[in-house]
Amino acid sequence: MAAQTTEPLTHGYHLGDYVIDRRIGGGGFSLVYLAFDMDGQPVAIKEYLPGGVVKRGDQGTVHPVSDDKESSFRYGMKCFFEEGRSLAGIRHPNVVKVVNFFRANDTVYMVMKYEQGKTLQRHIVGLEEPMRESFLRSVFIQLLNGLREVHAHKILHLDIKPSNIYIRADGSPVLIDFGAARHALSQDFMASPMYTPGFAAPEQYKQRDRLGPWTDIYSVGATMFSCMTKGPPPPADERMEKDKLTPLLKSHAGVYSKGLLELVDAMLRLNYTERPQSVFSVQKQLINMAQAARAQKPTLFALIKERLTREL
Repeated sequence: MAAQTTEPLTHGYHLGDYVIDRRIGGGGFSLVYLAFDMDGQPVAIKEYLPGGVVKRGDQGTVHPVSDDKESSFRYGMKCFFEEGRSLAGIRHPNVVKVVNFFRANDTVYMVMKYEQGKTLQRHIVGLEEPMRESFLRSVFIQLLNGLREVHAHKILHLDIKPSNIYIRADGSPVLIDFGAARHALSQDFMASPMYTPGFAAPEQYKQRDRLGPWTDIYSVGATMFSCMTKGPPPPADERMEKDKLTPLLKSHAGVYSKGLLELVDAMLRLNYTERPQSVFSVQKQLINMAQAARAQKPTLFALIKERLTREL
């Protein structure tokens, strides 16, 4: 009998009404595949597959590696299933669309709309010059629209970062990978901590009873910081011991507007009560900045008039 592993499902594998093409992503708790439905339409399928906890059999089935891993595997699977059920109720152009979720192979699968484009992380890495402020504002105004809808459903994302934001070909963003999502706004639904150093707020480390919209706001601020500097701020636990973060208002003065720099600095405050408390308040400030920038931009008529005046 072949050794059991947590290798991805193979090309051509039939998974319910879908056919697996290839693995396209995933991390320590899940794998993501490109697959095709019965009509030949592409979809993304996320498989609950916690590394070090399970093994895969010859036919694709998933089993805990030992009896002592059984309870944690089952609890994690319940969380994964609840994640799919919660996201299936959200219909927003800036939030990944879940079209199906089901049990198979003794684990759980989530089927999502397949989006064309690339992650914001890839976009950042490919930049040779600082990201344009107008593009940055546009992306995050739209993204925050989606995050407002997520929070309205009593869900926190808790892992917002450039690699979890997809930029479509038309420039619009999609918030993806809710693997760390919790129903933390209304009930105690906590599993083991999941966070990304640099993007996780301080309360995600040791004060998880203080999680709230301001927690995701810290992560959005860290993501905007990354867009400006091509790297995240120092991990929040290190900042709590000795904060060496230079405010953007000082390090990037003249590169971006004062208002934008002040906003991101405020979103990255270590004390959660000092950050903006709602996504709407952040979005409103970004919209006001965009409107002010458009008002200051001279129209084509004004430019022609100015040129004619100089020539007379």
